[in-house]
Amino acid sequence: MAEIKLEKLTKRWGDFIGVDNQTIHIHDKEFFVLLGPSGCGKTTTMRMIAGLEEPTDGEIWIGDRMVNDELPKDRDVAMVFQNYGLYPHMTVYDNIAYPLKVRKTPPQEIETRVAKAAEQVELTEFLDRKPKAMSGGQRQRVALARAIVRTPLVFLMDEPLSNLDAKLRVTMRAELKHLSHELKITTVYVTHDQIEAMTLADRIAVMNHGVVQQLGTPDEIYNNPENIFVASFIGSPAMNLIQGSLLDGWFVTTGGTKLTRVGGGDKERVVLGVRAEDFIITDAGQGDIDVPVYATENTGESVLLTIQFGKQRVSAKGDRHLDKKIDDIVGLKVKPEHLYLFDPVTEKRIRPGQ
Repeated sequence: MAEIKLEKLTKRWGDFIGVDNQTIHIHDKEFFVLLGPSGCGKTTTMRMIAGLEEPTDGEIWIGDRMVNDELPKDRDVAMVFQNYGLYPHMTVYDNIAYPLKVRKTPPQEIETRVAKAAEQVELTEFLDRKPKAMSGGQRQRVALARAIVRTPLVFLMDEPLSNLDAKLRVTMRAELKHLSHELKITTVYVTHDQIEAMTLADRIAVMNHGVVQQLGTPDEIYNNPENIFVASFIGSPAMNLIQGSLLDGWFVTTGGTKLTRVGGGDKERVVLGVRAEDFIITDAGQGDIDVPVYATENTGESVLLTIQFGKQRVSAKGDRHLDKKIDDIVGLKVKPEHLYLFDPVTEKRIRPGQ
């Protein structure tokens, strides 16, 4: 069993706090993603699990062992790095076999396990090559195979796809998803890419300033953000955050536009969150309000309009056949079942009745 428990984990360097008193329980065989912008503490958290950083306070448990005082080699974790970390003078076979040779595994067992790991990542025909003769995606698969061959308790992956081009990242995401299902080994995956997090994770911890802002499944994170940071970080495009107030249960923008009914009492200042796909774009005169188009983007699967909305601009997603030009006037409706209210001071979600 490889459940990971981080209990009140803190990492400080002088006055700077990298990770701030965080408690996270990662389930056995779970694919768990630490997501956030650069400097949020996600890589530091993973490095403390690996034993590459010493926590200032708190406890790290892997299974039934507290591993704070254990060396990295004794924690039975395997890491996959952003820069692959391959030995250029070794063949693919020797790169994959290296962790086993260090542990003095019998040669016949090494051969068997390397063959199996290479087959799992589709590298069998490349075992005699050197890394320089391989593409970025193939080299990343070598790094994965080197981690797999050890059959560790835990995989730790630090932005392993960030050096790949966009098309290859999509392919490698699918391969990682399949490998995770096949191997059933607890995985902690660090990324700043919310698409990677949403597509790969069983659960996501969204981090900022060393603190977990929200922890949940991809659906929970996307559909029920706890605060403005999570709402704005998750989603492509990001959730629209519109400044305004509540008057007799209506949301009124700072420019004085009465947009939609949300219920509740009056509030002098409030932020309305609406995702681009939760606007309905109509012809002028057929929506709740008429607004001018500031810009259009055809993404192939849909058309994204940037709307001049009083003093603000918002994104609205329409059908891929939508034919609108800059300065056209369009009608706009809001789906009332998919609205979010946030407090502009605390930035926390305002629930019904609050």
